[in-house]
Amino acid sequence: MDHDIYLFHQGNLRYAYQLLGAHIEQQNGQDGVRFTVWAPHAREVNVVGTFNEWDGRQHPMEKLNENGLWSTFIPDLPPGTVYKYEILTPHGHLQLKADPYAFSSELRPNTASVLYPLDRYDWNDQVWMDERNNTNLYESPISIYELHLGSWKNIEPEVFYTYREYADMVIPYVKELGYTHIELLPITEHPFDRSWGYQATGYFAVTSRYGTPDDFKYFVDQCHQNGLGVILDWVPGHFCKDQHGLRRFDGEPLYEYEDPLKAEKSQWGTLTFDFGRNEVQSFLISNAIYWLKEYHLDGLRVDAVASMLYLSFGKEEGEWEPNEYGGSENLEAVSFIKKMNEAIFEETPNVLMMAEESTSWPLVSAPTYVGGLGFNYKWNMGWMNDMLKYMEMDPIHRKYHHNLITFSLFYAFSENFVLPISHDEVVHGKKSLLNKMPGDYWQKFANLRAFLAYMYAHPGKKLLFMGAEFGQFDEWKDLEDLDWELLNFDAHASVQTYMSQLHKLYKDHPALWELDHKEDGFEWVDPNNYEQSVVSFIRKGRSSEDQIVVICNFTPVVYHDYKVGVPASGMYEEVFSSDDVRFGGSGQLNGTTLETISIPWQGQDQHVSMTIPPLGVSFLKRTSLLKEDKS
Repeated sequence: MDHDIYLFHQGNLRYAYQLLGAHIEQQNGQDGVRFTVWAPHAREVNVVGTFNEWDGRQHPMEKLNENGLWSTFIPDLPPGTVYKYEILTPHGHLQLKADPYAFSSELRPNTASVLYPLDRYDWNDQVWMDERNNTNLYESPISIYELHLGSWKNIEPEVFYTYREYADMVIPYVKELGYTHIELLPITEHPFDRSWGYQATGYFAVTSRYGTPDDFKYFVDQCHQNGLGVILDWVPGHFCKDQHGLRRFDGEPLYEYEDPLKAEKSQWGTLTFDFGRNEVQSFLISNAIYWLKEYHLDGLRVDAVASMLYLSFGKEEGEWEPNEYGGSENLEAVSFIKKMNEAIFEETPNVLMMAEESTSWPLVSAPTYVGGLGFNYKWNMGWMNDMLKYMEMDPIHRKYHHNLITFSLFYAFSENFVLPISHDEVVHGKKSLLNKMPGDYWQKFANLRAFLAYMYAHPGKKLLFMGAEFGQFDEWKDLEDLDWELLNFDAHASVQTYMSQLHKLYKDHPALWELDHKEDGFEWVDPNNYEQSVVSFIRKGRSSEDQIVVICNFTPVVYHDYKVGVPASGMYEEVFSSDDVRFGGSGQLNGTTLETISIPWQGQDQHVSMTIPPLGVSFLKRTSLLKEDKS
């Protein structure tokens, strides 16, 4: 234990949750619970709960060292015991705090911690874990279904199913649609439903809204057994100010910065972690490893990274002070992020560490040894903003903003990107993805299909928020569940069919994902036809035979006998069209095989003449050589 204590205070205890918190164990042959907490400013700390009628005098803690670790052993406490720490502050005030390292919490509005052992669940996902460890993530298809459990489906507003019940409902649905991963909005314990988990109090506790830690392990286990990865939205940037949480934990700033200019995130009403404090580093790094190790998660999407990187984030002049070099970078946060990612990839290789980073900070997804932040993926917020702005325009005006489609390819390979259409884009008056689309009823759906096809053809992994897969008309209603009744209407049911078939196309063709992060995987055919709002390009796999030609038309005009350059002579087949009548399209397909014409076009040696559907995207693949080429 002494070595662990030393590492904790050095900021290097990667499994701090095994030292701190409440742990069922034996001491001197007696069963009980060891409680350990960090509270360096406290005059005294006691363990209170239902077992001692919340009387702190009965179970005082002993101070282990001058750096503020306190510990005690209490015999004969069963799992499920409710407890808190009673802390006497330097100012003489008594306050009750939840355990920062608790593995479970009471159901809100109650706020106490709950004793819960982590070693009772028997996992059955070894096949998945072995395959994951031998997979090249960068050259694999990744399509993520972003999910908020409580509003995916609920019993009634604010009354939810359990993790086990969600597993039985969510997994077959997402699997049938063809996604590869589920990403959950934060399920760390949080007091306020409408924070969606982004303002947490219990960083090691799965929220009790949906059940127990073992219930959540069952959810992850079942996902893995059904071929689905699980990513958790994780929030190391800031925490909420609720009295029972981390704020002024021992009466003084501890987990947060002492300097209010650095501590306060006024736009969110939260506090920033003190990234320079060693014990906070041990807390956060061990928390990330905890979720990946104890819950077998396949990755973390790290929220609001820009708010960590910049002292000036969300602040006006006078609300922040420059760093020692006169810049706005939070040097402590930069150092912490690099240290965190190095630790995570050493302890849990081949997981996904995805940064939601909204600025042009360089090398976010590059290794630390080349000067990067050490994530392996970054959300492409620029692509998202440009494309949503473009798609919301009336097609008449799109030709004047053609660069919004093409600009992302100038930087598409500067990072390992995920293309995100997340919950943030369909809430607070922004409208649903379908309802962002212009035009009449048919055109809205056609625009949606065209956008999604372009998204799946564009370099980068994919993420789509729940509801888009069947064309929800209303924006996300976080207190209600999705509008499942829309699936009784053909237009919406056909979007669901479309998504499952789009995923089949995506998975079946390595050209659409194998070289996502290399320039060799993409070639423009014609990026310049702004007059007709048509772009065409080639996606390429490692094999020279594995190429897909993609043609996107962002106007409601049909173009017949449209010439498209192709990379090799032969017979081409339209392997997918967003305008198929099965999906609610107009049926302007290229039903017969397209034979190349040996006249150079658009920088290619060959071309085909084809029909370009209205507000549609066509995928062409060479299926055979010409007869004379065979001879």
